This record gives sequence, C-alpha cells and structure tokens, in this order.
Amino acid sequence: FHLDKPILFNTRFTLNHDTIRQKLAIVSGVHSTDASARIRARRALLDYGAYAVPGLLEILKPLPHSSASTETLIRDSAVYFLSFNSRRRNDPVHPDPTIEAENQTLRKWRYDLEAPEFEKKQIIAQWIEWYDRHPDRWTLTTPDKIRLFFLDTRFAHYWANLLRLDFGVSRDNEPVLVTLIGKLKYSLSLSLVSLLLAYLISIPLGIFSAVFKDTRADRVVTVLLFVLYSLPVFFVGMLLLTFVTDASPFPALRWFPVGGWQEVNDQRLTSLEQIGEIIKRLVLPVLCLTYGSLAVLSRYMRAGLLEVIQSDYIRAARARGLDEWTVVLKHGVRNGLLPILTLLANLLPAAMGGAVIVEYLFGIPGMGAWVVEAVRGRDLNVVMAVQMISTVLTLLGILLSDIAYAMVDPRITYE
Repeated sequence: FHLDKPILFNTRFTLNHDTIRQKLAIVSGVHSTDASARIRARRALLDYGAYAVPGLLEILKPLPHSSASTETLIRDSAVYFLSFNSRRRNDPVHPDPTIEAENQTLRKWRYDLEAPEFEKKQIIAQWIEWYDRHPDRWTLTTPDKIRLFFLDTRFAHYWANLLRLDFGVSRDNEPVLVTLIGKLKYSLSLSLVSLLLAYLISIPLGIFSAVFKDTRADRVVTVLLFVLYSLPVFFVGMLLLTFVTDASPFPALRWFPVGGWQEVNDQRLTSLEQIGEIIKRLVLPVLCLTYGSLAVLSRYMRAGLLEVIQSDYIRAARARGLDEWTVVLKHGVRNGLLPILTLLANLLPAAMGGAVIVEYLFGIPGMGAWVVEAVRGRDLNVVMAVQMISTVLTLLGILLSDIAYAMVDPRITYE
C-alpha cells in the first residue's frame, strides 16, 4: 500500500545531498542527539526509498582517506542504507525473477564497521559501478516529475489498488481479495439473515407496544427486550454452547451441533436433510446476532407509531368509523417506519461487527477469526480490507434507508 510514501504530494525527487548527509550524521552519531531523533532520521531515510539513492552515492564520492574521520562514519552509514533503498519493488504474488536476483545481490553489498578499509572500498566501488550502469533510473524529465508529484503518493496508489480491487497479500502470502470473498459469504449471510429477522420481529412488537401502551403486556415486553439488550453477545453465545449443544451436560438439551455453520457433504443425506442440517447449524449464531437489535428497533417503532397515531389525519380516520387496527396498520405504520429505517444505515455494519464475535465463538469460517488473527499479527492489508468492506456496508445502509423512505411514504420522492 506504499505507506512509506507522502500522503498527497510527493516532492522527494528534489532531495539534495545536504539533506541526506544531515540525516546520516544524526543516525551515525556524528551529531549528538537523543534516541528519538535517531529513530526519526532512520525512518525518514528508509521512507525516502530510491529517491535517496543519488544523494547516498554522492556521499561515497570521493572516498575519504582517514577511516577514523566523521566523513567515514557518514559514508559507512550511506552504504548501509543503500542496501535497503536501492532495492526495487517486486510483486509478492508474481515476482519478477530479474528484480529479485538484483535485490538479493544489492542486499549483500554491506560491511561491518570494523572491516578493513580496502574491503570497504571494494564494496563502495561496486556501488558506484552499479549506479553508473543504470543512469536511466535517476534521470527524471519534467513530465516524470509531474507524474511523481501527483501519483507516487499513498492516496494515489491506494485508489489505484482499490480500482483494481487489489488489497495486497496477507502475511501467509495469499491475495487478500480471494480470501475475503471466500469468508465474506459466511459473514454476510449471517448478518443479512439476522438483520431481516430483527426487523420482522421488532416491527410487530413495536406496533403491539404502541397500540397497548402502558398496559401490563407492554411493560412485560419492554422489560424482556431490555434484559436481552443488556446481555453481551459473547456471554449468551457461551451459555448456548454450554447448555443446548452436543457438549451440554444435560442429554435432553443436546439440540444443536457445536461446530457452528459449516458445509455438509455427507452423501448419505438427501438434499432436504442437508439443508436441515445447515439450518440447525445456523440457529444459534443467528439467534446471538438478532436478539440485541430487538429492543432498539421495537422501541423506535413504538415511539414513531405513538407520535403518528396522535396526528390529525389519524383522528380523522377514526372519526370516519374505521376499525382501530385498520387505522393503525393502513394509515399509521408507514409513517411510523421512518425512524427505524434511519437505523438501517448503522445496523448493517454493526451486524458485521457482531458477526466477528459470533463467528469466533461458533467456529464459523467467516471473517471473525480471520480478523482477530490479523489484528494479533498486525496484518495491515487484511485489517484495511475489512475496514473498507465496513465502510462500503455503511454507505450501502444509508442508500437503502433513503430508498426505503420513498417506498413507505409516497410523499417522499427523489425527482
């Protein structure tokens, strides 16, 4: 992802000899500075990449005569950084053998500070000869500089990768996109099913609570929903795994398999039996993902409907002698749906976030365990890809909310 490049504009092709020398003097200890300054100088030199190569080579010419001089310390540091900065980028999935062979050679052109001076000069001569052999790499025309200024940046490279759907490779050297597609089908299926169930259950509950406001039934439903809302997903998941799966200490409660949702390929089962087996493996994960949304959605539905049924047009419908349920369902529910449709923008990515915990608990081969291991191993490409998917889902939720507004309320149009 070119994270060593500048963010928006790249002016590193203007690096001069003095800037490189100053950084090397800090790193080599010629200038008395603290450790943090040396770390920043080292990081800057490495981030300069190939742009620092001409300046580093200038420091090698002419060779100093005294091995104890400060110039020698700076020169030795320049050779060290040349072995890093001179290497060219190579495709990790389909590497170019020529580039790889050259990088391996350049990696070896280093020496210890205690090495004899004649050995140092031999390696320095190799660097100078290699540099003079490739003048085209360091000669930049005006169009080249304009291109590098705008396009050789983090922002430009990141968008170029996104347009190609290239999320890089993970630490196990596998393309992130291929693995992501394979795991997204599990996570997205769980999230969409749980979201659909949450709306199908919470809307009737909200209508019931609004129609029977402040009754004993309304209070019981409210208490039960908020009790469910207060229970963490990982806690409920562990309880379900302990008591209602094949691992339960009570034989009568061994209703579901332990392993979560996985593909069933038993040839002895018919197609319907295989579907039934998959549904059994889906029940507990979907239950864990669904119950937490019920309280929020049903309370918003209740509040929205209570506000609507106090409107003038609802009183007018009642005055015409319409049945109460006809008034509520035909005239009130549509406008009462608007508040919970607004929540759709946040619930879709939130469901994906909850799916991470559920998948990890139930051993589902989705993005859950994959993301957890990526965070532990600092696999940045995987983490950034998952964050991008969450961003897309958020935008998709906002779009679906806007479209649903026009579907439930004919007064809203997008002309």
